[in-house]
Amino acid sequence: MSGIKLSICIPTYNREAYLRNALEHCETYDFDFSYEIVISDNASTDNTAPVVEEFVAKGLPIRFHRRAANGGPYKNIASTFRHAVGEYSIYLADDDFLMPDGVKAAVAYLDANSDVSACHASWYLYDEIADRDLTTFYKVDEDIKFGRHDFVEVFQFIFERHIFPEIAIYRSSALRSVWVPRDFCFCFFAYLAHVLDQGGVAFLKQPFYRSVVTSKLAPNRSQTGNEEVMVAWDKYRGGLEYFLYMAAKRGKLNTGPESRAIYEEMCKVFTLNRMAVAVRFWAVRKDFIKAYELYTRMALGGMGNHPEVAALRESFPMLVAMQTLAYQVSATAGVDRLVLSGMADPALITELLRDVGLAPEIEVTADLDDSASADVESTIIFAADMARREKFLELGYKPNMIFIESDLTQHILI
Repeated sequence: MSGIKLSICIPTYNREAYLRNALEHCETYDFDFSYEIVISDNASTDNTAPVVEEFVAKGLPIRFHRRAANGGPYKNIASTFRHAVGEYSIYLADDDFLMPDGVKAAVAYLDANSDVSACHASWYLYDEIADRDLTTFYKVDEDIKFGRHDFVEVFQFIFERHIFPEIAIYRSSALRSVWVPRDFCFCFFAYLAHVLDQGGVAFLKQPFYRSVVTSKLAPNRSQTGNEEVMVAWDKYRGGLEYFLYMAAKRGKLNTGPESRAIYEEMCKVFTLNRMAVAVRFWAVRKDFIKAYELYTRMALGGMGNHPEVAALRESFPMLVAMQTLAYQVSATAGVDRLVLSGMADPALITELLRDVGLAPEIEVTADLDDSASADVESTIIFAADMARREKFLELGYKPNMIFIESDLTQHILI
């Protein structure tokens, strides 16, 4: 045995400033047990290695490994776990921080519960610029332990609390088979199933991880987690189904028609709730076409009145129509002008079109009079009514380059 209690596993790639920041935080950790910092460098081309050498010289217990080629994030995470020699292991993103008191409490819990293969906890979303915790990702009221193969009980817990089991301290012996590639389902639901297949799992009340959502190094950066939630709802469902499959194969889940219907409904509800979050994120980005697509699935699933979409629902026809027009104009080769014919407030419409993606090089004008010259090959018309459409057809404009409101709204059904 190595005698090391905890391995802090940091994968990194071309992020020397973030790694430096993370290691500066590591210098402040005051654990009452031995630990190591395992860094796996995914073939970085920056100054990652010299940064590591600097902190090794300062006395941090770092072991550094460099992959010969960039194999993507999951291979690099696997690399850190493979090199870990501590009794327990925790993953630490190079832009996040640990909470030492929470880590010590979780390690003490694992020491006192030899039947537990992993301790999960919620994590703080942290504003590094303001130096404050914003909220926790989910809530656990008290420490709770589930025994080996308690698949049904854990599934119910995940469903009711809307828990994402991403942050955990693992018994390192369990990691030899837990951390394997999962591409078509949310990997952390699969990993939770793998852990439960080997031993107990605990969900602790006290967080031990801070996920930085506003970084002092890059205040406007995009969060990887935010990007995933906008597109990964079906992977979440896949992860839940993977979890239930393992429960069934271990004889812990009745797969008869009635039971199957119950769990299928639970998977659907969980997934639709994640879609609702995605709707909000797409709306914030002003991509209302994508938000509406998700709304149709939510409405069919019985969640058309979900709080995340209720405020948007009545605005969808106008917002989606304007984004559709902006898309069509910007996508059409050779077009450099949009004419708004008969619109009550062309300035407001122009502002909205720009806001939802109309290319800046497209000139927007109000009505043309009969004598105005225009290149019909490079102009698209948005006409207020059919009579105006007919007028522009008579002037020689292409029929598929003249839109009226119904062309843009007839498929937006609320």
